[in-house]
Amino acid sequence: MRIKYDPSANAAYIYLVEDIYAGSAAKTYSCDPIEVGGMINLDFDRDGRLIGVEVMDADKRLTRETLAEANPDRDRKPAPPAE
Repeated sequence: MRIKYDPSANAAYIYLVEDIYAGSAAKTYSCDPIEVGGMINLDFDRDGRLIGVEVMDADKRLTRETLAEANPDRDRKPAPPAE
């Protein structure tokens, strides 16, 4: 698991798998912002496995220690070449 944080957008992405390529998330579930107190999106792969979590307003939803350990945000990797 690793975390990327973009302070300019105040958004974090928690990777639950090693790599998530563009298009890997077959479904995104947006949690009820009222219920969770903010915007949190869950990404699932084609098999229904949770692969990542996007957290908006990350500095209010995640601990300082978590954000301090996060790597700077970079664009998601492009899709792997077709075989």
